[in-house]
Amino acid sequence: MNASLSVRAAAPLAGTDLVVDGLRCASCIARLEGGLLSLEGVVEARVNFTTRRLAVAHEASLDADALIAGIRRLGFEAHVLADAQAAGSDRESKRLARALAVASFAAMNVMLLSVSVWSGADGATRALFHWLSALIALPAIAYAGRPFFESAWRALRQRRTNMDVPISIGIVLTCAMSLYETAVGGPHAYFDGAVMLIAFLLGGRLLDSVMRERAQDAVTSLLRKLPDDVRVLGEGGEVRNVPIVQVLPGMRVLIAAGDRIGVDGVVEAGTSDIDRSIVTGESAPERVAPGGTVLAGTMNLTSPLHVQVSAAATHTVIADIARLMEAAGQHKSRYVRLADRASRLYAPAVHLLAALSFTGWLIAGAGWHESMLIAVAVLIITCPCALGLAVPVAQVVASGALMRGGILVRDGAALEKLATVDSVLLDKTGTVTLGQLTPVDGMPGEPLHRRVLLALALGTRHPHARAIVAALEAEGVAPVILSELREVVGSGVEAMVDGRRAALGRADWVAAEVPVASAEGVSTCFAFGAEPGVRIYFTDAVRSDAKAAITRLRKLGLDVQFVSGDAWAVVRVLAAQLGVFARARMSPADKYGAVSRLEAAGKHVLMVGDGVNDGPALKSASVGMAPAAGSDVGRQAADVVFFGDRLMPVPIAVSSARRTMRIVRQNFVLAIGYNVLAVPLAIAGQVTPLVAALAMSGSSILVVANALRLKSAAR
Repeated sequence: MNASLSVRAAAPLAGTDLVVDGLRCASCIARLEGGLLSLEGVVEARVNFTTRRLAVAHEASLDADALIAGIRRLGFEAHVLADAQAAGSDRESKRLARALAVASFAAMNVMLLSVSVWSGADGATRALFHWLSALIALPAIAYAGRPFFESAWRALRQRRTNMDVPISIGIVLTCAMSLYETAVGGPHAYFDGAVMLIAFLLGGRLLDSVMRERAQDAVTSLLRKLPDDVRVLGEGGEVRNVPIVQVLPGMRVLIAAGDRIGVDGVVEAGTSDIDRSIVTGESAPERVAPGGTVLAGTMNLTSPLHVQVSAAATHTVIADIARLMEAAGQHKSRYVRLADRASRLYAPAVHLLAALSFTGWLIAGAGWHESMLIAVAVLIITCPCALGLAVPVAQVVASGALMRGGILVRDGAALEKLATVDSVLLDKTGTVTLGQLTPVDGMPGEPLHRRVLLALALGTRHPHARAIVAALEAEGVAPVILSELREVVGSGVEAMVDGRRAALGRADWVAAEVPVASAEGVSTCFAFGAEPGVRIYFTDAVRSDAKAAITRLRKLGLDVQFVSGDAWAVVRVLAAQLGVFARARMSPADKYGAVSRLEAAGKHVLMVGDGVNDGPALKSASVGMAPAAGSDVGRQAADVVFFGDRLMPVPIAVSSARRTMRIVRQNFVLAIGYNVLAVPLAIAGQVTPLVAALAMSGSSILVVANALRLKSAAR
């Protein structure tokens, strides 16, 4: 078994995260969570069934070894992730793949031998083929059936049952009955059915394991984007390598060209191109200069940078994204809870049903041999694999497709809630817009003036200056050499160029003559020498597909509104441009109130926002959605996070959620319909163990195949 282990100190409690393989059904989860809560010092235990993560809050005096020992007493195993990765061949999917290969090979050979029996072989020839089948099938079943036998044995040792108990009993009884038939020269043996059942069950379990490992590997691959150590600059300019876990905010680090950046921070010196595709999804590199920000996991492409650390290790944006991915599946939807309850009742119900079938046929006059075969068929055919897969496989496939499309769904319950929304509230800045100022009017046309303006803008971290730098550098403008550069706090930045003063900043400080603002929105002023100053106007760039995204939301039947904290003069222009009803000057409490009133009126609200001021509204809405480039609070409060500069992920997520829930409902119909048809036939003695194995496996394959239609969900 594999497990990953990390400890989060949080006095007076500590938290331990484990990933535990071997969880098969809802009863396993209930057993593990309930058993750990009875362990002295454990305060809370929660299982994420999708990634097999177990989060335990406990007293600091309780160490990881004690938790692992307690888990082992409950019938499960746990090991440190580093140990499991070092022994890569021990991953569950590889063990299952080997077992499946053995079972499949044996099944093919036994089926070939069975053809002769079905074709009419009799007497000594039939007995020979039965014994040959036994020689092939029994060792294969003993090896390939270990995942089921071990799980069932652990459950029985703890005086409980799980899905693997009736499966194991059915396989053992089938083999025993077949051996008896072979020994006494009977006409029928079911070695083919037993080994095929093992093969089909292993196939379904392997698929389940691969899906879970991919979910975990997605988190691991993100964290691998961080280097193991970074080069820290000392006070005297010396450089030393420091492990990433020891880097603290405020430190200064050197990022060489070609290095993967290991911290979030602000550029102090240097200008370079950054590959930010891991965060934004855009392949085009972005230029950064002093005052610009860099994020962990991105790549420095062209020139060295000196960066002041703002966050490192587990506090970076990429670590936040990994934590969001870890949380996927943690909360259970209504459909998952329904399937859990059904699966939890399964084991005792199917044992009772098989026992009643055996007893009933004995009373009806059938011999113990025929009655036992019917009971075995009931045990096999009633396996609730299809019911157990109905919800999670659809959610995993849909979430994976959305993730590939740049949309991260935190849990399956979010998909269920997203499918029901009928109202959308959109924040403006950073959501409908990119939160990036762009100069739109007033930039000087003379080449020298533009070079001077760029040089001044590079000397300050003000957002207006950074917008000017981005615009001019995109045009290939090169800065002039400045002298006596200084920044006046609250006013602007000034310098000398060939004996003439150049200034950028507040109008009354920059120059005596500056035109009065003639347009709505924000502006700054620039002056050079004795010439009159000019006023440069900025706008917040709207996401390129905002209008198309809003149109698509309306086609989905959703009511769309703006809720913004900006001034009405700014909001009104964008609302008119996109044709959306808007409210401005809204505080966090106002946004929260707007969501609460709609929810109280029976609406299901999707709140889309990025900032700290959107946090309460994101939490109170039926579903919260935030751009990945937004604030930490916004991302943590949201149920869904989207990447890149487009707004289209919002309607795509809604449309995909609706499609996912249609597939979930179809899967329930398929799973329940299978049992309604198959169980009475098995009880009536119309199904042999071989047919039962094929039918049970076929129902699971049908549910999985139906869910795989969601692989194109992010459209």
